[in-house]
Amino acid sequence: MEWQALMIDSYGRVLEALEEALAGLTVEDLGHQPRPDCNSMGWLAWHLTRVQDDHIADLISEEQLWIKEGWHARFARHADPEDTGFGHGPAEMAAFKSPGAETLIAYHRAVLERSKKYIASLAPADLDRELDEPWWQPLPTVGVRLVSVMADNLEHCGQIAYVRGLLQGKGWLKY
Repeated sequence: MEWQALMIDSYGRVLEALEEALAGLTVEDLGHQPRPDCNSMGWLAWHLTRVQDDHIADLISEEQLWIKEGWHARFARHADPEDTGFGHGPAEMAAFKSPGAETLIAYHRAVLERSKKYIASLAPADLDRELDEPWWQPLPTVGVRLVSVMADNLEHCGQIAYVRGLLQGKGWLKY
């Protein structure tokens, strides 16, 4: 298996985990916070996709799909490229109004398709390109960024599944 196919498969597994974790949830379920200072499932699904959209757009020097394709409007949010969830406190998390699971999944699919095209276009040497982010030492590379996005996305999928378990018990799991 080529490394691009491995990465593309890995990114695709985030979508599979997200689809399973969100299946059948209502808008009310998506907005459930276990505590006022905890993330809701809808916020987590939005945030993990925003991270991927933001980071991949940065790597390819393109506008985020959040703005370019008008996803912000489907979430009733502003066209702010900085609105990714980083730094959100309890008030911002509580104010987040999730659209339905279908919209969360559709946005993720759109972002995933662009990510897959980007990954497929990379040569092995591209992975070593250092990013101009002097606040990180050592400087991150394209390869490090791709892995960090994957790790962030999977972590948040696990959090969604955990919050769902708190809300509904483990009967929703297929395994």
